[in-house]
Amino acid sequence: MTRVGKYHVALLGVAVLLLLLSLVRVVSGYTDITSSGTFASALLFAVPIGLAGLGGLWAERAGVVNIGLEGMMVLGTWFAGWAGYQWGAVAALVAGLLGGALGGLLHAIATVSFGVDHIISGVAINLLGPGVTRFLSEVLYKEGTQAADAGAGITTSPAITLPPRVSLPVLSDGPDLLGKLESTHWFLLSDLAGILRGLTHNVNVLAVLAVLLLPLTFFVLWRTAFGLRLRSAGENPWAAESLGVNVYLIKYVAVVISGAFAGLGGVFLVFVSTKYVEGQTLGRGFIGLAAMIFGNWRPGGLAGGAALFGYADGLQLRSSGAVTSFFLFGAVLLLIYLGQQVRRQLASGEPAEMVTRGAKEYTMMAAAAAGMVVLFWLWLTVDQLPNEFVYITPHVLTLIVLLVASQRLRMPKADGVSYRRGDQH
Repeated sequence: MTRVGKYHVALLGVAVLLLLLSLVRVVSGYTDITSSGTFASALLFAVPIGLAGLGGLWAERAGVVNIGLEGMMVLGTWFAGWAGYQWGAVAALVAGLLGGALGGLLHAIATVSFGVDHIISGVAINLLGPGVTRFLSEVLYKEGTQAADAGAGITTSPAITLPPRVSLPVLSDGPDLLGKLESTHWFLLSDLAGILRGLTHNVNVLAVLAVLLLPLTFFVLWRTAFGLRLRSAGENPWAAESLGVNVYLIKYVAVVISGAFAGLGGVFLVFVSTKYVEGQTLGRGFIGLAAMIFGNWRPGGLAGGAALFGYADGLQLRSSGAVTSFFLFGAVLLLIYLGQQVRRQLASGEPAEMVTRGAKEYTMMAAAAAGMVVLFWLWLTVDQLPNEFVYITPHVLTLIVLLVASQRLRMPKADGVSYRRGDQH
């Protein structure tokens, strides 16, 4: 008999999610829920969030809390814009990586070498990043400079040369078969076509690289000796030290790579907007950290969290009216949750056993039932949300997801713990 593993469950979950999206699209009448435009926008929003979260994953798996991802992303955007307008897209990529890595190095020096509290160091980098980049802009982009003549301002760089875009052969290259199938609006089939077309047609090369970095990270951290040493530094650095692991070096490497990934997320933002713009990160470093926590410090879960936040952003950008479909979607999810809980209760055996169950479980079921009714009522009565509520939808979704995910999280045991070689622990 074939053993059902967590990957089978994940695939089944994706299939159920696609069915629900298609159902909600048919019932609500909002085609943007699964349109190729929505998923293309979602990919643009998800990539920088995912790269920032990947940076947080590397650092925290080595035991270093990195809330300075936002500041490292800011450094990545400025250096990408500065190098990109002079030497092209490849230079922008390298400079953005180095800018983010520099922020990671500062964080590593403060936390690993000097034992500064990880949160304080991260906050300092989040303040330092925008300050340093503004200073550099005022020096290098002021009137009379070559950059100013090329179109730079105090808050923007000149336009850069963009990297090429690619389409997946057969599916999105050549005759637009997916586009024709999407336009039929058939149940599930047109939804699958829209999703595939949005994710494979005319995609930024850096987005492809970002997606490939997820399985690469999993392989390095969970399938190599280096990854084992890095994770051991985040679980019990003193035990790792006793086995000959250079914990300081491991932490330095992990945090510098963490900053480089955050910088890469900044590079992607520059490629999307064609130039550096002050403040263009818009808190994506923090949302990336939330996606990493939602994913339980694993690449697969991180990808799911980034996709969720990216989809929320993409949908509200494409259609503010379609955001109300989240009410119906949430009501259906809560109904499924209630069905699972009732089935579990009925399968538990004698009524006496059901009575002895904790009050917390019944409280969760009652809250889910009430939430389902409220969401369904909102979907029936609200035609369109005010723009202010539409704008904050991704951030509210971030809070809700973290609240739900916090029930099952397990962070590395020594995450955020100050380590000193030779200390007894």
